[in-house]
Amino acid sequence: MIERLILMAILLGIGYVGFLLFKRRNLQQASEQATRDPLLNAVPADRATIVYFTTPGCIPCQTQQQPALSRLQAAIGDTVNIIKVDASLDPDTAQRWGVMSAPTTFVLDQSGQAKAVNYGFADENKLRQQLDIAV
Repeated sequence: MIERLILMAILLGIGYVGFLLFKRRNLQQASEQATRDPLLNAVPADRATIVYFTTPGCIPCQTQQQPALSRLQAAIGDTVNIIKVDASLDPDTAQRWGVMSAPTTFVLDQSGQAKAVNYGFADENKLRQQLDIAV
């Protein structure tokens, strides 16, 4: 019995480390992509940016993520750019950014470096904390 628990703990540890490595690689890929991606050409560079990937069939995107982004935008105004990308209409952009599920949000600093990525719903407070780090 104890051997199974030890084995499970080891497998969970390996899975967690693998996820952290994947997330780090995804942030590096997003940072490289942000500096040259046509998606961000028209975005003012003097503020942080949230790049938000969604799809029409994504219920959490419509019921949770979009309202959270709207509340955040209302609270902090024009100090942040929020770019919405429909991954079903623009799969090439989603692939360039390494997006595999919706909602996915990237928080970029003023220089276009990715500082955070959220796979799944990220509430207004979490995004605000990530923006504080990005500024």
